[in-house]
Amino acid sequence: MSDKNINTSLRLDGKWALVCGASRGIGAAAARAMAELGADVTLVSRSEETLKKTFQQLKAVGTQRHGYFTADFDKPEDLKTAVDKWLKQNPRVHILVNNTGGPPTGPAHAAKPEEYLAAFNRHLICNQILVQALLPNMRQAGYGRIINVISTSVKEPIKGLGVSNTVRGAVASWAKTLAGELGVYGITVNNVLPGYTRTDRLTSLFEGRAQKENRSVADIEAEARAIIPLGRIAEPEEIAAAIAFLASPAASYITGVSLPVDGGRIQGL
Repeated sequence: MSDKNINTSLRLDGKWALVCGASRGIGAAAARAMAELGADVTLVSRSEETLKKTFQQLKAVGTQRHGYFTADFDKPEDLKTAVDKWLKQNPRVHILVNNTGGPPTGPAHAAKPEEYLAAFNRHLICNQILVQALLPNMRQAGYGRIINVISTSVKEPIKGLGVSNTVRGAVASWAKTLAGELGVYGITVNNVLPGYTRTDRLTSLFEGRAQKENRSVADIEAEARAIIPLGRIAEPEEIAAAIAFLASPAASYITGVSLPVDGGRIQGL
């Protein structure tokens, strides 16, 4: 038997998390979930108005030090400036949750090259900027959790999301590569793949499809539920629970994984 003292706690006391896309949906839910487990949480999004609402919710959780800053993920250099400035005041970071809104809908063959470039910048390049900025702190602490919120399209492409399918796959491969490189420092890198989840993004997708097919949104949602073994759409808090677990000491031996949280919708192993 190993003589190491393995920590299997789900608590995040003393840990600091940086959560992207944290103003609403899955990002906001992940921030709340980690705060409830004791983490100090910094929120990042482009909209200060909506960030403030989530920040006020966090302030009601425990006595930790929470905060936020704004950044536009369509402008990678602006993100780099913002995170570098933030790090001067907050050099202790253990958890990074990469979470950014998806690209526009449409088939892959019809997308303009600049649409691919924009999505690549928003998702992969911005993720890389954040990892490079926070990595020295994680290495020094001997504790790091990099969690990327991607999509089930990593396992099974989603019709009508050509650019997203392409870029999400690139992020998954990037993360798997990082997992192999960073494990020696006690840093894990994992992906969470949400299925249909009640977010503004899903509402927009359902509404767009309903309009295109001249059907009701209720019919589109019923069709979606019908292919989910659990028979319902996920709530953001259910995705957040998986993120919080992967951020915890209990997940110390899980790395390089793309975890579907989809109610069993993906049919492949």
